[in-house]
Amino acid sequence: MYKSIGKRLFDILFAFMLLVVVSPVFLAVIVLLTIVNSGRPIFLQKRPGKSGKIFTIAKLKTMNDRRDIDGELLPDSERLTVVGSLVRKLSLDELPQLLNVLKGDMSFVGPRPLLVEYLPLYSQEQRRRHCVTPGITGWAQVNGRNAISWQKKFEYDVWYVDHLSFSLDLKILFLTLLKLFITSDINSATSATMEKFTGNQK
Repeated sequence: MYKSIGKRLFDILFAFMLLVVVSPVFLAVIVLLTIVNSGRPIFLQKRPGKSGKIFTIAKLKTMNDRRDIDGELLPDSERLTVVGSLVRKLSLDELPQLLNVLKGDMSFVGPRPLLVEYLPLYSQEQRRRHCVTPGITGWAQVNGRNAISWQKKFEYDVWYVDHLSFSLDLKILFLTLLKLFITSDINSATSATMEKFTGNQK
């Protein structure tokens, strides 16, 4: 009952209420990012959702577009602004995804929607992460986020698919709130963001 009806109903009600509550903060952050990013506070990107269906995700832009002399984007660590770093630590960059939740592209809890280019790189087991609607937060996010390996992250995603329940979703949401105050596991061990997934190593 929860998987088929309750989860979607919870998403709609909670997303609407949260949008109303956080709208002043949302607008303030957009203004700040507009200033530090030279007028580009939000970026849109295609991501695969449930069953691999492609949708457009919205995120607050935490990095500028600075490039080197050859026209290539500088490393993430050099493009991450002070304001952007704070926004990421507080996970405020995910706020626009509340609109994705209302549309039904996303849920509050589920495997994070990754890049479309990763789709052909998954093993058959890893593809099972697309059996459910992707989420703003998930089991992998509260168990290491960007500080764990891709393989471990996919293991957590598939585990969530097999154990999805109302009580588990509440637990993940509670742990997510704790993570917001602790602000840990935001960066990987070697970069300011998570390294790209390049496939499963033999």
